[in-house]
Amino acid sequence: MAGASLLTLLDDITALLDDIATMSKVATKKTAGVLGDDLALNAQQVSGVNADRELPVVWAVAKGSMLNKAILVPAALLISAFIPWLITPLLMLGGLFLCFEGAEKLVHGKEHQAEQPAVNEPLTPEAEKEKIKGAIRTDFILSAEIIVISLGTVAAASFINQVLVLSVIAVVMTVGVYGLVAGIVKLDDAGLYLLQRGVATKNSISRALGRFLLVLAPWLMKVLAIVGTAAMFLVGGGIIVHGIEPLHHLVSHWGEVAAQKSGILEVLSGIVANGIVGLCAGFVVVLFVSLVKRIKK
Repeated sequence: MAGASLLTLLDDITALLDDIATMSKVATKKTAGVLGDDLALNAQQVSGVNADRELPVVWAVAKGSMLNKAILVPAALLISAFIPWLITPLLMLGGLFLCFEGAEKLVHGKEHQAEQPAVNEPLTPEAEKEKIKGAIRTDFILSAEIIVISLGTVAAASFINQVLVLSVIAVVMTVGVYGLVAGIVKLDDAGLYLLQRGVATKNSISRALGRFLLVLAPWLMKVLAIVGTAAMFLVGGGIIVHGIEPLHHLVSHWGEVAAQKSGILEVLSGIVANGIVGLCAGFVVVLFVSLVKRIKK
């Protein structure tokens, strides 16, 4: 009897783990787009840090991201159980903040660049802390969207399955994103190592690969900076579009019309619509904040 009970328990555990793996896979697919934006934004946020401080900064932001998710997972479960109507307004506030940050970068971009230290000059401890705080703030909003999307995929599951799936997603997303970010910011160091090793061993392949990585690293960071800013508008605009029902229907209608001509046009129509909404929302919030500051003065 004891053996049969143990086998039954093991069978139940196996079935539970299988369900969690399946639901986690579905949730990961649905959050893949946000994951790409998260990667671009965070790689861009930690750029400009002195070489010997890159990994410590990435590690500090990763710890902040885990803390964000440790707050968001229980909060999402509680809100979903007791006040589910609050999820959309909270997400929209987060979307507006992302749009505001993107618009502020465009409006005050030159001012921020002038305030930044020279390339060879290390960031001050205060500036480094501010950079980490900014990255953690941005991560909080993107993490919230990932958690809410994941929660939507397991809404019909049992409470324990919801907890386990969200926990798996939180850990996998954090490790995956910041592992890649750490790899991206250390590309130039890897290129320098390969180049020096190739010179020392007279290995032409190692030298060529090292030179390629050294050329690639700064260009990749520039591209990620542009993509990261664009992602703020696209993600923020997408959240706003989905939160306003008439606007969502209008964008969906555009997508249906575009789909009649081409599947690519359907995808592009959604991206363009989210970007336009994000840009407009961001500049409206920047204007509002500027007016409030002037009134206070």
